[in-house]
Order: sequence, then C-alpha cells, then structure tokens
Amino acid sequence: MGEFGLIDRVVERLGTSPSVLLGPGDDAAVVLVPDGRVVVTTDVLVEDVHFRLDWSTGYDVGRKAAAANLADVAAMGATGTALLVGLAAPPDLPVSWATDLADGLRDEAARVGAVVVGGDMVTSERIVVSVTALGDLGGRAPVTRAGAQPGDRVVVAGRLGWSAAGLRMLEHGGLPIEALVEAHLRPTPPYEMGPLLADLGATAMCDVSDGLLADLGHLARASGVHVDVESRRFERDALLGKAVRVIGGHPLDYVMTGGEDHALVATVPPGVVLPDGVLRIGLVRAGTGVRVIGWKPTAQGFEHFT
Repeated sequence: MGEFGLIDRVVERLGTSPSVLLGPGDDAAVVLVPDGRVVVTTDVLVEDVHFRLDWSTGYDVGRKAAAANLADVAAMGATGTALLVGLAAPPDLPVSWATDLADGLRDEAARVGAVVVGGDMVTSERIVVSVTALGDLGGRAPVTRAGAQPGDRVVVAGRLGWSAAGLRMLEHGGLPIEALVEAHLRPTPPYEMGPLLADLGATAMCDVSDGLLADLGHLARASGVHVDVESRRFERDALLGKAVRVIGGHPLDYVMTGGEDHALVATVPPGVVLPDGVLRIGLVRAGTGVRVIGWKPTAQGFEHFT
C-alpha cells in the first residue's frame, strides 16, 4: 500500500473534536488551548519490550499506547485532548494491523474526549509506536510530584498488580485468568480521578507505570519527604490470590511492584474526604525514602537499562 496509502487508510478511521481546528493532512495540526497552557507528555512502546505480536493485536497496542500517555496527563490533574502518533514498522506489516492500531488509539482516546490529530510513519526492522499526548488543565494548577508535605495522606485510585500478574500468566503459558491478561494488554486508567484529586487539593501525584513503590520513590525524592505504605490497607484481591497459586509469589508482590496498571497515586492533606474509588494507603513523613509497613517487598519495580 505504501506510506501515503496507509496514511490515508488510517486517517479515514479517525474522528475529530471541537478542540481540533486542523487535523491530519497538513504539516502540523492546530488545536485549541482553552486553558492557555498545554500539558504535554510522550511515551514509546517497542515490539518485544512492551508488547509481543503473539500476545497483542494491533488494537491492543493502540489502546495500551494511548492509555500510557493519557494516564500521565491525568496525573497532572488535566484531561487529554489530542494525540500525535509515530509508527515505525517493517514493510511487510499487514495493513490490517496498522488500521487495528489506529482503531485502538481512537477508542482509548475517546474515553476522555481526545482525538488523534497527526503523526508520522517510517520503515523499521521492528514495530515502534511513539505517542505524544496533549492535555488541558481546565484552570487548575498542575499537580507535580514535588508538592507532598509531612502529614499528607497517601492515596491510590485504580487497580494495582493486575497487569503484572497478567503478564506473568502470559509468560507462564498456562490457563490464563482473562481479566488479568486483559488488564495487561489493555490497561484502564482512572482518568477522571486525576482532575478530581486535583480539585480536592492533591499536593502531589503520579501515574503508576513502573510499580507502586518505584513511582512513590520518584514522588518522595521530588518532594524531599519519606513515605510510609501500610500494607494492611490493601483489600484482599480474589483474582490475584487465585493467580499466585499458578504463577507464584504473593498478591502484595504484584500490588507493590507490578507496573503498567496506570493507577494514580497521590498525596492529599489530612481531612480530605475521599471519594468512592480512592483508597488511603499510607502517610507522608519527614525524611527520605519509602517504607512498607507489614510487608517485605521482593523487588522495587521496573527500570530500563538495569
């Protein structure tokens, strides 16, 4: 089909929104910025590093790539508005895989009202999907990782441990638990909780992509504080309990160190009434580092180049 034929095929599958003044087809897109500020983030997914073709469809990869970026936007207290997508792929890639990728990107972006507004395609020996997301703060101050204060409560919104357990089940090769595998292939971040926590006065927040303890470590370092995580506050997860009987470990291993669920972890001042779906898991203190009370972690989380 060639580069431009494929671009035409992909673009015809994409929608638009009132915030897009000029979409795909020109040298650049033009997007309205109601707030006057733009939240921008980018993420890269590489074949055999972030996904495998024998496990993931093009649609799965599209959903996952969009989710990884839109969760970062939500972690700033913003809402995603537009995506730019770069695709590097072998020349013999089936057209259907690329169009499925576009469908996945479109459908995940639609969860927050965002659309794909452009991108690029190049030849590569393996598939690489690079996504840049734009977001709108809606008049809020951005919630960074650097604002946590001693006395703040640590809270989390979204699932933890499901993606890592799903990945382990795929690697194990036995009978999978579909909900856990689905959580790995197509994570479902709690996008709406980012702006909500910001409105409730969250002092710091980040997306859990590398594992709860690893990402809390980033937050603690940025804020110059110590974080205590209370393992007793995590409710027993029946699916994780069922999974570990096959794949090994303990449910808390996956909860504490499993990545790619794209839950949101935040710190909020004492006295904040937490909405449904937000769980208090710890406390911010003076000092440095992260400690788990009542559990000894077997790992800290994922880090590239280690």
